[in-house]
Amino acid sequence: MWLLRVTLTQESAVNPMRKTTNQREEEILRELQKAGGSCRVSYLANQLTVSNETIRRNIRTLEESRIVRKVHGGVHLIEENAEAPFQSRISTHRDEKARLAAAVAKNINDGDSVFLDIGSTTAYVAMELQQRKDLFVVTNSAFVAHTLATRNGNRVFFAGGELRAHDGGAFGAEALDLVARLNVQFAIFSAGAVHAEFGFMLHDLEEANLARIAAVNAQVRIVVADKDKFSKRATVAIGSETRFDVFYTDAPPPDAIVDMLKSRDIDLVVVE
Repeated sequence: MWLLRVTLTQESAVNPMRKTTNQREEEILRELQKAGGSCRVSYLANQLTVSNETIRRNIRTLEESRIVRKVHGGVHLIEENAEAPFQSRISTHRDEKARLAAAVAKNINDGDSVFLDIGSTTAYVAMELQQRKDLFVVTNSAFVAHTLATRNGNRVFFAGGELRAHDGGAFGAEALDLVARLNVQFAIFSAGAVHAEFGFMLHDLEEANLARIAAVNAQVRIVVADKDKFSKRATVAIGSETRFDVFYTDAPPPDAIVDMLKSRDIDLVVVE
């Protein structure tokens, strides 16, 4: 068995970057996250055992802070759809990403073949793999290629195309063609968001298209993302028709996400 399961009981917290003013607002945000990002005012009042007016009063404050948006009879959680530049993302949640990368890298031995995408957590996996030998690496990430090329007998195949300025990723017909022609044992993907209804999501259509092709041409498909991605939305859903095998994360997901993983037959690995 190549997979180690670790179970924790700690609950994930509401995003600490959100500026709330009281405990009730925190409770409202938690219920919104559990509900997938939107729900009716009456639902929140029932869940928190308070009046509709109490909910509306707190929602007004949250809306002024641009955390939620009111609609007729309900409220939406505002999510950031724009992805931060790669250098910013690779510098955040370093300890969590390093732990996740170490756990994922344990599956890969000398001589294995692996696809790595352009995600910041995937970049940490590449750094963990610097100690492996004779790897067969397929990637569209300039960072991954630079990290693993000309090292320990590795063969690195870089998917061609114009490099994007904000993340050093290559996309386009040439990149799709290379990834479609090379089969690997492991494909390791990042996720911009993990949503109970839509599954794994990314911020870019080209990135999602390439991920779908890479998943088809791999024996074991691994998604790795920290708890900050839970219950958020991104621009593009990869889709339930794309098969993934294992999801590595650093905290137990909300129950709705656990149910989504079970329905898609995806193993959950929580790394302490």
